[in-house]
Amino acid sequence: MSTAPGITIDGPVRRVSLDVRNPEFFRNPLPAYAALHAHCPAFFWEEPQQWFFAGYAQVNSLLRDRRFGRQILHVATREELGMPEPQRHLKDFDALEAHSLLELEPPTHTRLRTLVNRAFVSRQIEQLRPDIEALSHRVIDGFEKNGAVELLKTYAETIPVTIIARMLGIPVEAAPRLLDWSHRMVKMYVFNPSLETELDANQASAEFADYLKGIIDEKRVKPADDLLTHMITAEKDGERLSDAELISTTVLLLNAGHEATVHQIGNAVRTILQSGLSPADLFSNEEATERTVEECLRFAAPLHIFQRYALMDMELEDGIVLKKGEKIGLMLGAANVDPRKFSDPDTFRPNRNEGANVSFGAGLHFCIGAPLARLELQISLPILFQRLPGMRLKNEPPVKDSFHFHGLERLDLVW
Repeated sequence: MSTAPGITIDGPVRRVSLDVRNPEFFRNPLPAYAALHAHCPAFFWEEPQQWFFAGYAQVNSLLRDRRFGRQILHVATREELGMPEPQRHLKDFDALEAHSLLELEPPTHTRLRTLVNRAFVSRQIEQLRPDIEALSHRVIDGFEKNGAVELLKTYAETIPVTIIARMLGIPVEAAPRLLDWSHRMVKMYVFNPSLETELDANQASAEFADYLKGIIDEKRVKPADDLLTHMITAEKDGERLSDAELISTTVLLLNAGHEATVHQIGNAVRTILQSGLSPADLFSNEEATERTVEECLRFAAPLHIFQRYALMDMELEDGIVLKKGEKIGLMLGAANVDPRKFSDPDTFRPNRNEGANVSFGAGLHFCIGAPLARLELQISLPILFQRLPGMRLKNEPPVKDSFHFHGLERLDLVW
């Protein structure tokens, strides 16, 4: 039964064939999500051969379920799981992943997160407000007189990468290199990356790690008032972060600290301009701004899938049987438009008050940078629309040929 572009659903047996490369799907996955919610929000996806979950309640619950984890080799061996050995051509990429906060489970995750978390609590992040405001205005000053701009490269990328680099104590002049390494690495998180993508991501990982090793060595000699120095010197239970942990954590904070925010700024601007709603009303005060940002996060999330390993054999409430080591997919983008949770979910409606979105995840791995991302959005979006009140789309923005990260290739604006 075909019910939307790129998707075929056999509801009674909960089997789905979904072509993520179908342009109609990745440009607008909402019709496919609506079909999943109508027929089988929990389903076996034929192409990756995994169970996936699209319903809000189940996604929210499974994100918090400690029977699932981001890694599996802490509770089972490769031999036990039939998992292949690491590929040599991904040695440098895997080395960064091995110590990434995003990929770890307690107690290692707890130790790392405790050492980093202090810099990302809301009261600390709020102190960045003047810097974000000044940076937003300065970037707009650079293109306002032109009457046109490609927003992603000039504005959406500049703000988050500059702020996270400053927080860490990494020279802002390095931003172009940081962006290049990050863009090449995140291409690994799509379904079935090509060998060329893998080789390039590994090379970027090696270059990134080598650069950060030099920065870390400098800060050991000359400490500063920044997050990287804090991570170098901080202790928990008499232990400090190793060089491998420092490098992996810094890469994660740099990559996660801007990639999703770039996509979200682009998605939000496109959504607002296409909605026909008044930006002046959407950002009329602090409360309205917060509601608008949360609705942008719900309606046009930048990250649509997060995966988990089953840490034990189990049977879920709806009869789905999982073996230890099997992966499941949690569809954040689909959960955000579940009609059982949100009324008229495919409509951008900033005045709704129906509960939180799951764009930042939930549970143990809730995004550590959520307060920073929210503040950057709450500042950069109102300033952009206030400074350029006649702003409009030059054309229909092309969407990235990617499902995992849902964002635009470019966003051309005129005024």
